[in-house]
Amino acid sequence: MTAAASTSPHIPVLIRPLIAAVSPVSGVWLDGTFGNGGYTRALLAAGADKVIGVDRDPLAFEMAAAWIGDFGDRIETVAGVFSKLDEYASDLDGVVLDLGVSSMQLDIAARGFSFMRDGPLDMRMSQSGVSAADLCNEASEAELADIIYLFGEERASRRIAKAIVAARPLTTTLQLAKVVEGCLPRAKPGQSHPATRTFQALRIAVNNEYEELAQGLMAAERALKPGGQLAVVTFHSVEDRMVKRFLQARSGNTANANRYAPETAQITPAWRIEKRKAIGPDDQELAENPRARSSKLRVAIRTDAPAEDIDPGALGMPMKKRKGGR
Repeated sequence: MTAAASTSPHIPVLIRPLIAAVSPVSGVWLDGTFGNGGYTRALLAAGADKVIGVDRDPLAFEMAAAWIGDFGDRIETVAGVFSKLDEYASDLDGVVLDLGVSSMQLDIAARGFSFMRDGPLDMRMSQSGVSAADLCNEASEAELADIIYLFGEERASRRIAKAIVAARPLTTTLQLAKVVEGCLPRAKPGQSHPATRTFQALRIAVNNEYEELAQGLMAAERALKPGGQLAVVTFHSVEDRMVKRFLQARSGNTANANRYAPETAQITPAWRIEKRKAIGPDDQELAENPRARSSKLRVAIRTDAPAEDIDPGALGMPMKKRKGGR
């Protein structure tokens, strides 16, 4: 895979409101989802002294080779996962996480993320480990139904899983997309493609994305200095719910707690949340970048309270163990 394989420009989602929300920008930041470097460059332009770019996809740094030298030692790159970001840096002024699949991955057919382009059924961000084809061809029908339902929120998950098993072996993205399309009504104008939720579910399972997010939020709490800022861009309801619940729990905000649940001990807030409502794209961004339509930004400021772990189950993360990993 080469950098030349992608010709589509990458437009960082919610970059204008993100920079506005965390300004003034200074010090050392960590971009936990480096991708095409859009957030990293925006942070440097806004005043960051240095950005540590983390990505598990080897292609990210291959593509950056053409421009990264222009920034000298203001950019440091780390091949790794953001769930371990506190192992790469500490005493940070800020952490940015842009979740989900990046344009560079989606636009390259050979990566197998897109149901609109024919390619191998892969979906591995790290380009190693269990692939989407492995899941489709080896997981049981029940396992597949669980993955598609819990990770894709697809109500027709059992029907789709049964059809996948019947169609084995599946090796390409368009083969899978055709199987899913055969299980669902044809999409009306303006509706998402019938295979959207199934592809999302398999990608999340292959890359262990929900566990990565839960661990990454806790790692950010450990790595940020008092006054440091966390900015997270999500693209669907489960991700946003996890981020929201994490910040609520660790900021001591129990306003939405279940009154019938056992009383929990009051904590010293580890985060300060100045805007409780998530920030979404404006009309200008939607016109420039339709992929931003489901995106949400949440920002929080670290206090000086000690960092603590939190049970991922309390974040609304689907907990059933999956076949597949990082």
